[in-house]
Amino acid sequence: MGETYAGAGVSIDAGEDAVDRIRSHVGSTRRPEVLGGIGGFGGLFAFDAAGYREPVLVSTTDGVGTKALIATATGRYDTIGLDLVAMCVDDLVCQGAEPLFFLDYISIGKVDPDVIESLVAGVAEGCRQAGCALVGGEMAEHAGVMEPGEFDLVGFAVGAVERSAMITGESVTPGDVLVALPSPGLRSNGYTLARRLMFDVAGRGLDDPAWDDADAPTVADELLRPSVIYAPAVRALIDAVPVHSVAHITGGGLPGNLNRVIGDAADAVVDPTSWEAPRIFSELQRIGDVDTDEMRRVFNLGIGMVVAVPPEVVADAASVLDGHGLAAAVIGEVVAGSGRVRFTS
Repeated sequence: MGETYAGAGVSIDAGEDAVDRIRSHVGSTRRPEVLGGIGGFGGLFAFDAAGYREPVLVSTTDGVGTKALIATATGRYDTIGLDLVAMCVDDLVCQGAEPLFFLDYISIGKVDPDVIESLVAGVAEGCRQAGCALVGGEMAEHAGVMEPGEFDLVGFAVGAVERSAMITGESVTPGDVLVALPSPGLRSNGYTLARRLMFDVAGRGLDDPAWDDADAPTVADELLRPSVIYAPAVRALIDAVPVHSVAHITGGGLPGNLNRVIGDAADAVVDPTSWEAPRIFSELQRIGDVDTDEMRRVFNLGIGMVVAVPPEVVADAASVLDGHGLAAAVIGEVVAGSGRVRFTS
């Protein structure tokens, strides 16, 4: 028998097995608009524009960055897909869009059906939480480019919003209040620095306590802490009160994301004493003697989203968010300025 694809490092049989395993996970995210199932050359979604006067489709794409290396090192793949969905759908909701459907792309050095199933199960769980359908994706075995065990995970989300209801930040005015939604950990940002500090500088292992006086969680538990998916809560908030802007706090932290949604004639003034950041951030800062400005530019510091609302609706906004299990905090206000994010200390 001559040379084969499997002999070159790509197993068609393993790929087919993986696809069979993920069918039920994909099916669990089905919405009424979905036509057919996986296996076609494209995902089919019968978008119903009847509920809109002027529907606008909003699309996003993102990945999980080097958080994937933690999943690989621990052999724990069941939550990283949820992180992926969060990164995409929480961008969509910044424009006020309802997430409709999602696609994933998995590139991997060698297809392991167990790993693929775990990854997609996490994506499906994220889609269920966000209320969107997983309509398709791609799995590519990259033998010779990636080592066995290595993978990367990318997602694509599409949502819809009424043109007149789009959130653009243009309605932000001085006096608006900044309400933050808490993040229990790193989400999917800053992992290159976090890994360097934890492993190279502090010399800790994945099974070590996350910090010296902690019995649990381990470093692995802390670094794999799943992202919160904020889209349903923010959508409910938009339906309940006037929301002038929404910022997803990812790479760039508060300075690099709030400035994108306040316009050129306003500043966001943030009081860093108004919330308590999770312990992981102070620990990373201590390990590497990281400058506070650098911490603010790299990490979310315990804040996953920020919404700007008129002061008279702050109590109502907090009530809506509390109903979705989010303990919102007022962290600052909007003032006249030039599009900057300023900290009071």
